[in-house]
Amino acid sequence: MEVLLKKNVEGLGDAGQIRKVKPGYARNFLIPRGLALPATPGLRKQSDQIKQAADRRRNREMAAARSLAQRINAAVLTFHARAGEGGRLYGSVTSAMLAESLSSVVGEEIDRRRIRLEHTLREVGEHSVTIHLAHDVDAAFKVVIEPEGGFEKSALSTAELEAAAAKQGVEEEA
Repeated sequence: MEVLLKKNVEGLGDAGQIRKVKPGYARNFLIPRGLALPATPGLRKQSDQIKQAADRRRNREMAAARSLAQRINAAVLTFHARAGEGGRLYGSVTSAMLAESLSSVVGEEIDRRRIRLEHTLREVGEHSVTIHLAHDVDAAFKVVIEPEGGFEKSALSTAELEAAAAKQGVEEEA
């Protein structure tokens, strides 16, 4: 069965294309969801119009994604978290936390699933995080994690505690 795609379908084709699919796939999935129509002679003539409309929509979406990418590239997110020995966090900074904070900074809703993290952020310091916005449009932003109230003293060794006390004594004298 041939269908005219009304919208882009992953793994099948772009809007405006005529594709041959199995009848059950067309009847039970594509047509009920409004993704395609049966390819009649009249619709074959309209395929160019559907392609042009899809191209215009895709161009608008890409322009919006590029604009958002510029705003995201300039963003710096700062988090405060409890940290122990060696700057290791007691918790972690997750993609959901990043998405919520980034949404408030750029003023647009950010989906946490678009943030590309290999693992959660568990170290104090600066981290670079990538977000996928659209096809061929990615943005990177900086995340700074600072220890909340300094490092936990119980996690420091006695030598580190003595060094910190000596440094603090020198600062008080000055």
